[in-house]
Amino acid sequence: MSLYINSFEFASAADEADFILNQRRTCYSGYYPFKIFPDKGLERVDFAPITIFYGGNGSGKTTLLNVLAELTGVIRHSAFSGSAFFKEYTRRCQLDAKAIPESSQILTSDDVTDYLLNIRYLNDGIDVRRNELFDEYLDRKYSHHQLKSMADYDDWKESMDAKKSTQSMYVKNRLMRNVDMQSNGETAIRYYTERIDRDALYLIDEPENSLSATRQKELAEYIHQSARFFGCQFVISTHSPFFLAMPGAKIYNLDLYPARECKWTELENVRAYYDFFKEHEKEF
Repeated sequence: MSLYINSFEFASAADEADFILNQRRTCYSGYYPFKIFPDKGLERVDFAPITIFYGGNGSGKTTLLNVLAELTGVIRHSAFSGSAFFKEYTRRCQLDAKAIPESSQILTSDDVTDYLLNIRYLNDGIDVRRNELFDEYLDRKYSHHQLKSMADYDDWKESMDAKKSTQSMYVKNRLMRNVDMQSNGETAIRYYTERIDRDALYLIDEPENSLSATRQKELAEYIHQSARFFGCQFVISTHSPFFLAMPGAKIYNLDLYPARECKWTELENVRAYYDFFKEHEKEF
């Protein structure tokens, strides 16, 4: 198993306080991402082949992934604005890492949404063009183009092609196929499996979005095998039990103070699922 990043140290509370006190402009309503992590009581993260940040909304798990993305320079597929203070914050952090593979990426739920929408927009455009070609076929098949000069050649050739072809063949030869559009969950998992290659670092933000329970299990197994056999390292933010249960995953619970490493079976979200199914055990 490979490690491209070994450890990360947050900006100290003293460094954060010193920076904020020295700000002369008072027009800012906040100093994001300053003032988030001192409240967690966590000074350092040590990474494993699969490291997970667990926590509720506002726990800082997505912010931490973005800090790591800025420090490692991994590929982004969506624009990231951060804040006016993001670079100032990352300058005060320490990352122990070796050379980061060029194919390393951060993958977010926004990336998956954009991927789904782009496929739909592409297919909508293909559908519009298909209808135009249906009409074009009929016009050309029953037209009486005459080849009077070379300027008429293209129209004459298209007319001859239409007369010799069926409508479906005429359209097929002039139009790309629709991109296969499966369910959102099937398309979302295809997004991840197409982008996760061997020997790279992947930062993944809440991969459970758009995935059914079955698809979450499938992706979790894919991630586990990629880390175990194909030289990948993963840092994931999630509260899905299917990802939290991956063998060997190191989990940091950002909902606790101080934030610390925990077993997946100790996490509140997992316990809620367990208690629910235990309560209904006799119905299975």
